[in-house]
Amino acid sequence: MLRKYHSNPYLHVLQWFIFMTASSVALPIVIGGLFHLSQDEIASLMQRTFFVVGLSSMLQAALGHRYPIVDGPAGSWVSVFVMMAGISANQGYTAKEALQVLEGGLLMAGVLLFLLGITGIFYKLLNLFTPLVTNLFLFILSLQLSGVFLKGMFGLKAGQGAADYGTILISLAVFGGVVFLNVKGKGWTRNYAVLLGIIGGWVLQALAVGGISNGGSASGARIKLPDIWAWGSPQLNPGMALTAALFTLILVSNLVAAITAAQQAVPRKELPGKDVYNRGSLIAGVSHGLSALFSAVAVVSLPVTASFIRMTGQTRRMPFIIACLALSAIALVPSIVHFLAQLPTSVASAVSLATFVQMTSNSFSSLSRVVQTQRQLTILGIGILIGAGFTLIAASPLPELPVVMQYAFGNGLLVATVVVMALERFWRIDSKLIVSN
Repeated sequence: MLRKYHSNPYLHVLQWFIFMTASSVALPIVIGGLFHLSQDEIASLMQRTFFVVGLSSMLQAALGHRYPIVDGPAGSWVSVFVMMAGISANQGYTAKEALQVLEGGLLMAGVLLFLLGITGIFYKLLNLFTPLVTNLFLFILSLQLSGVFLKGMFGLKAGQGAADYGTILISLAVFGGVVFLNVKGKGWTRNYAVLLGIIGGWVLQALAVGGISNGGSASGARIKLPDIWAWGSPQLNPGMALTAALFTLILVSNLVAAITAAQQAVPRKELPGKDVYNRGSLIAGVSHGLSALFSAVAVVSLPVTASFIRMTGQTRRMPFIIACLALSAIALVPSIVHFLAQLPTSVASAVSLATFVQMTSNSFSSLSRVVQTQRQLTILGIGILIGAGFTLIAASPLPELPVVMQYAFGNGLLVATVVVMALERFWRIDSKLIVSN
């Protein structure tokens, strides 16, 4: 049942704006930490990401799937950024060179999504993404990124001396607080748990270090357009081309999950047909192209938006579109973005890890219902072992392997998803149920 807290349209816009901002602020800071970007570079990345989030969400609502679904920074793409950070260190690439290759990967994925949508092939791929494939993907994604977020929470960096126990305690408090509000919170406290965690953690960290650093823009400009190709011209190598092609399949699964969740939260007379999915894929391709053009964290439709819709009753598209325009406009004001970029990496990582707790528990719950036969249980076991195994392998240098294989084996999420997808497709279905002793 949808809840309507207030009929004021301005409040509707404000609620969407806060939700989009809270969903977008953490991952650019995490990515900045992975590639050792300066504070000004992180602020610039955040500006470009905010701009793309607002623009992409508006395009989807107006021309794509036409649901009020936030296109936010993709946790799934963060796994590719993590992989690229590791490979760049092993291969001797600079951070800039690695990010240029990521631009090329984003561009290629965008072209593939666009082609899948415009040709209508996207809808025909849906039967590949069984509930077992989708939920195993979510679990492996959480497993892969948990280490990244924990390192950020604990302030672990190369060459660092003694640990900062104050930062660790604050991070754990933020993590526990957000999880508690997600589980026990009621009404707006649950819906804005992420925002409350960000504000609370930021205040605690500021008190611990004696204040927040100056949030003024380095350039001093009041209005600044986002940079184009901020990391340099996009580059593409065979390894990233293979990764982008395989990862496009995962993006298909993500978009389907977001549209399905939104359809359940926004009642309509007819279920979404193939045109809805194909338009969504086409605009998703455009969004990835924009992410590459503006050197931003790639954005995808966030299934968690459905929970926000149920909580607030915000089913209309117009307030959502206005909020999207407002976020893109705010991104043009450097002083505001530079202030938000001061958010400590430890707090951003703690909030990000907390958001993955709910996703992990949902995947477990779904898998417990989906896995009913010995065949499914075996496929699940294979997927978890391969995903975890290749994630651990990626943590160690593999210079003896060809570069293409390093890209392929450097992402346990990709390998596990493709293997499970193939097993689901080609392993004959059996009817032998699991018997519990």
